[in-house]
Amino acid sequence: MTTNTSKKESSNSDFDEAFESVLAQAVGKRRNFAIISHPDAGKTTLTEKLLLYGGAIQQAGAVKARGEQRKVTSDWMELEKQRGISITSTVLQFDYRKTTINLLDTPGHQDFSEDTYRTLSAADNAVMLEDAAKGLEPQTRKLFEVCRMRHIPIFTFINKMDRPGQEPLSLLDEIEAELGLKTWAVNWPIGSGELFRGVIDRRTKEVILFTRTERGLQADEKHLTLDDKELNTFVEQELLDKALEELELLEVAGSEMNRESVHSGELTPVFFGSAMTNFGVRPFLDSFLEMAQRPVARSSREGLVEPTCSDFSGFVFKLQANMDPRHRDRVAFIRICSGRFEKDMTVRHARTGKAIRLSRPQKIFGKDRAVVDYAYPGDVIGLNNPGMFAIGDTLYTGSKVEYEGIPCFSPEIFSWLRNPNPSAFKNFRKGVNELREEGAVQILYDTDQSKRDPILAAVGQLQLEVVQHRLENEYGVTTRLEPMGFQVARWVDGGWSKLEDIGRIFNCKTVEDAWHRPVLLFKNDWNLNQLIEDHPNLGLSSVAPVVSGVEPISL
Repeated sequence: MTTNTSKKESSNSDFDEAFESVLAQAVGKRRNFAIISHPDAGKTTLTEKLLLYGGAIQQAGAVKARGEQRKVTSDWMELEKQRGISITSTVLQFDYRKTTINLLDTPGHQDFSEDTYRTLSAADNAVMLEDAAKGLEPQTRKLFEVCRMRHIPIFTFINKMDRPGQEPLSLLDEIEAELGLKTWAVNWPIGSGELFRGVIDRRTKEVILFTRTERGLQADEKHLTLDDKELNTFVEQELLDKALEELELLEVAGSEMNRESVHSGELTPVFFGSAMTNFGVRPFLDSFLEMAQRPVARSSREGLVEPTCSDFSGFVFKLQANMDPRHRDRVAFIRICSGRFEKDMTVRHARTGKAIRLSRPQKIFGKDRAVVDYAYPGDVIGLNNPGMFAIGDTLYTGSKVEYEGIPCFSPEIFSWLRNPNPSAFKNFRKGVNELREEGAVQILYDTDQSKRDPILAAVGQLQLEVVQHRLENEYGVTTRLEPMGFQVARWVDGGWSKLEDIGRIFNCKTVEDAWHRPVLLFKNDWNLNQLIEDHPNLGLSSVAPVVSGVEPISL
């Protein structure tokens, strides 16, 4: 009996060691990152070119495609194709040189910044894309602060070097001065605009030259050493001398490369290139995969959870309805944080405590999906959402773990959403509830039960237009918006009881959010400040607290 028990324990030990080895290898080969930028910096174009070089697509598309030119992979929504902008985040997973990459494509438009904030919660690294002519822009600064808050390593790609732009040294100085972020140029441009000839790899001193190719295809690369006599036939001596002088200046006065500083978010490796013409894209991808951090431990209410923990865990950072309009599907995007995901496994839902069987898991690639049998920390998978999942929910096996939730940020535009056709109320209700679930817009409700038309609360006007467009095209409901005239929202700390203690308040409107919490709407900051002066003990917050164990209001 003892012998059999010993053999069984030995067998279990061998299995555990083998599983730990497989898990560690899987974590080691994964890289996960989001691309952040200001609108029109070229984010979607860079995304396409990374997919092209990663072998995930055969030809890169264009954001504003002409004729037969292929549309971009990451912009799958019909409105994105019509307007040539990214208005929703998506996930693109592909393999490149024995590395599994999870690329989280985020909306560039500032009206959809809240979707970007949620996506960054699932990222281990961020690529900050900057226009060489415009330098740092407001949206880039705002997103950088989110990365800093989450201690996400930042890699900078200075784009559009084939167009007239600022001096490279000035661009580095701007990043250091305005963001307080040290820079280390991984490569250095030879010329700019029409005289852009390629880049010098700072570590190997190798010159990488590029020639223009047919739009959408991989660029031809030519590698030469600095002492190669053939170099003078491709690069003017004056351009080369200037690049070498600037590199020498960086060696003397610039920061030193330190991987720990990169991973702590104190130093950003900088790359120069042009996504549109493919200049510098492959060198960037190769260096990024070498320097980027692997999936890291995640903070939970129970403490840090290591990715190599044998128990599975993950959290929902995005919900999306109607990715496949033919099937009216609802997909929950899950970032895997620890252990191994297996098809048909049963997990616990931390918010409700219910057991859920995860069937039909999907590997996401834009709008395309394929069934996945296994997935590991750093991966993002899609799960069918029967209405059970909410943004921020944790799924786990083993001992309970609950990751920090994803808060809501203060909206700035408020409109009543009217349904002029009562016979379409069923579809109207379904559309509003599903779009609220996925965070396309925040939904507020009047405290007067007789006025229960939803209030759309958004960061920008385009969010409201997208909601109307999707209600009409995905749910067959034509709606009308009525602006309310408010510009500021604040959640009440302490909830309804705290508000009742204050008594009657003026110059604001009291509504409730989808989680039954009181929200005060103000026409301007002056009205807000007046209330704070009149009631200094009333706590107000511009960020909604994370909710646990409460079912949201449905229309």
